[in-house]
Amino acid sequence: MTSYRVTARRAGEWWALEVPDLPGVFSQARRLDKADEAAREAIAVMLDVETEDVEVRIEPVLPREAVRAIKAAEKAERAAEDARKAAQEAMQQAAATLTESLSQRDAGRVLGVSFQRVSQLLRARPGASAPKTAVKAAKAGRARAGHDERSGGQKRLQRGRELSG
Repeated sequence: MTSYRVTARRAGEWWALEVPDLPGVFSQARRLDKADEAAREAIAVMLDVETEDVEVRIEPVLPREAVRAIKAAEKAERAAEDARKAAQEAMQQAAATLTESLSQRDAGRVLGVSFQRVSQLLRARPGASAPKTAVKAAKAGRARAGHDERSGGQKRLQRGRELSG
C-alpha cells in the first residue's frame, strides 16, 4: 500500500485537496475530517485501484498566525505537563516526609488531601515499598508484644462468641 501526502488549503467554505506526488489529482471536502475519504477516492480513480489500497496523510496548510498559535499552545501544554510532574513529585516527597512522624490520616489533613491519596502518593514513589509510618511501626511493636490488633468491633464479636459458647 502506497501512502500519499495530501495538502489541504482552505478555499472559502471548502478544503481544496491536492496530491503533490500525483499531478492533476485534486479534490475538495467541506470539513477536514472528510478530507481523507475524498483524497483517497480521487487517488483511487486516477490510479484505477480500490480506495482501501490507498493511504493518505492530510497536511493542512494554515496561515502563519495559526501555526504560531498552535506552537504556543503546544509549548504551554508541555510546560503544564512538566509542572504537573513537578507537583506530583513534590506531593510524594511531602507525603513521605510527613509520614515519617505522622499517620497517613494526619499527613492527609496537613496536605489537604485524603489519607487514601497519601497512600497512593507513597506507593507511586519510584522504588517505593509499602509505606511504613510511625503509627504502623508502633502497632507492629505492640503486636509483637502480644497486644490484640483486632478492631473494637472484632473484639466485641469474639467476646460475644466466647460468652455464648
